[in-house]
Amino acid sequence: MSEALMSRRERRHVALDSLEDPGLLRELSYCDGRWIAGAKDFAVTDPATGQPIARVTMAGVDEVHTAIAAASQAFPGWQALLPEKRAALLRNWAELIRKHRQDLALIMVLEQGKPFAEALGEIDYAASFPEWYAEEGRRLNTEGVTPHLPEAEMIIRREAIGVAALVTPWNFPSAMLTRKAAAALAAGCTVVAHPSSETPLSALALVELAERAGFPPGVFNVLTGESIEIVGALCDDARVGALSFTGSTHVGKLIAGRCAPTMKRLVMELGGHAPLIVFEDADVGHAVDIAMDAKFATSGQDCLAANRIFVHRSLYDAFLKQFAERIAELRVGNGLEPDTDIGPLMHQKALSGVEAQVRDALARGADCIVGGKPHPAGPLFYTPTLLANVGDDALIMREETFGPVAAASAFDSEDEVIRRANNTGYGLVAYVVTENGARQWRLGRALQFGMVAINRVKITGGPVPFGGWKQSGLGREGSRHGIEAFTELKYLCIDTPAQSGMERTHA
Repeated sequence: MSEALMSRRERRHVALDSLEDPGLLRELSYCDGRWIAGAKDFAVTDPATGQPIARVTMAGVDEVHTAIAAASQAFPGWQALLPEKRAALLRNWAELIRKHRQDLALIMVLEQGKPFAEALGEIDYAASFPEWYAEEGRRLNTEGVTPHLPEAEMIIRREAIGVAALVTPWNFPSAMLTRKAAAALAAGCTVVAHPSSETPLSALALVELAERAGFPPGVFNVLTGESIEIVGALCDDARVGALSFTGSTHVGKLIAGRCAPTMKRLVMELGGHAPLIVFEDADVGHAVDIAMDAKFATSGQDCLAANRIFVHRSLYDAFLKQFAERIAELRVGNGLEPDTDIGPLMHQKALSGVEAQVRDALARGADCIVGGKPHPAGPLFYTPTLLANVGDDALIMREETFGPVAAASAFDSEDEVIRRANNTGYGLVAYVVTENGARQWRLGRALQFGMVAINRVKITGGPVPFGGWKQSGLGREGSRHGIEAFTELKYLCIDTPAQSGMERTHA
């Protein structure tokens, strides 16, 4: 470990003394089964307090090339391993994640800010993916072909694509890594992962557990540092066969362009701008419950957040009244405090973006029912907010909202609200609240989104093909489709001539 890292240990966050296993707090990159330091390091701070948590090493292009070389060298042996052997290691990893869920959640709260209860939920969610793909990897090749040519047998196989690069975001720093890595590893790929520089500690803790689970050197590598440099090198290197990215649509487009010369397989989970549609037959209380969960989880910093809330005019006033009362009751504070509902935003850019959207909506005639200003808990906190009568031309109705601000608008007809909901470049998820069975089917078909949740919020999990339409991404994560993303199809056609024909050939 560098002297710079060692000299700053005494300045780390006091809450780290609560870790049951201090070995989970790692500050170096992990490459080829070793913990390595770069020439420089960077600070990871608690967004709730601004206090330093750790100094994490900054890998550069040289470390990227070393990691790719290690993953390339490890790939043949890992691919050749029987699927049940890979499955056993994935199950070991899942068990260790669950065993250390308290420590992993604490690390996440300190670097990301979300309430501790939500962090625990994410750790459980993260553990589900190695468990799911441990079994899915054993069922990868189940497709056959009925021959259409005489004296031929035809086989279709899925084979691992090679080295997979994984780029993960700060809002779900554990679950997004396991969802990508478990699929790639189960398929037989080796991995080079790069976590967000805001939240690298969760990824490093997970790869520490992967090492303890028994993954061989070179199979699972994690590099911390500046994304522009690391991701750029991953995009440019032809030895990387696939790249999976979760983040903004803008950055996703840049990555896609950068990967074009090497024709990488891309999986991208990009931005979302979810509508929540409440019809006239809905129970108002239930609709408000759904709106609260769909909007304010992760302090609104969620690509699945319901940002555009459309309510039938006949229920609009009653819905707003109850929704405003519930929002006003949300408790804002440090995620380590047991009663916290809303934590800090990740950084100043996120806070500034929320403030700009609120100002724009008010300038265009919207009404602020609750909140609408920063919160005194700290410089990165924003008061949970409800904006009513928000026009479709407002910035908050056109651009993704990453914060605790709900924008509501009334509608009069089903055709109208479908048109307004679909009037976006995003297409990740939509929420519908209605008791009308026929309408549920109509909306499920009419909404141009990759996922539609009807009368509920929680819809994700290992078996689910997570992803969106339009500019919300490419491909799917989770489910069997998530493992397919890290494979290539191979078709074998084998000549099987009749014995008599063979005898004639040799005569």
